[in-house]
Amino acid sequence: MKQYYVYILTNRTKTTLYIGITSDLCKRIWEHKGKFVEGFTKKYNVDCLVYYEIFSDPESAILREKRIKKWNRKWKWDLIKEKNPELIDLYKDVCGNI
Repeated sequence: MKQYYVYILTNRTKTTLYIGITSDLCKRIWEHKGKFVEGFTKKYNVDCLVYYEIFSDPESAILREKRIKKWNRKWKWDLIKEKNPELIDLYKDVCGNI
């Protein structure tokens, strides 16, 4: 069964947030970390995975992503810190050394 992910990235100084959606979390974060795709995350060096949620259908994931994007900054940080209080990069824990 295919899974869909809503994820939140930040930069090393924890000043910028990026919210995205993907069906392949490890590949997508690897792309962010490698700066392979032009855009916001490359420009602002946003490549630290601090939060993600898993969904079984794309519609639910898209709805969740849109909802979180509308939240104010404090709510987003509260969501992240609820599951990842140390704000560690979850990439290696989730994906290993890809």
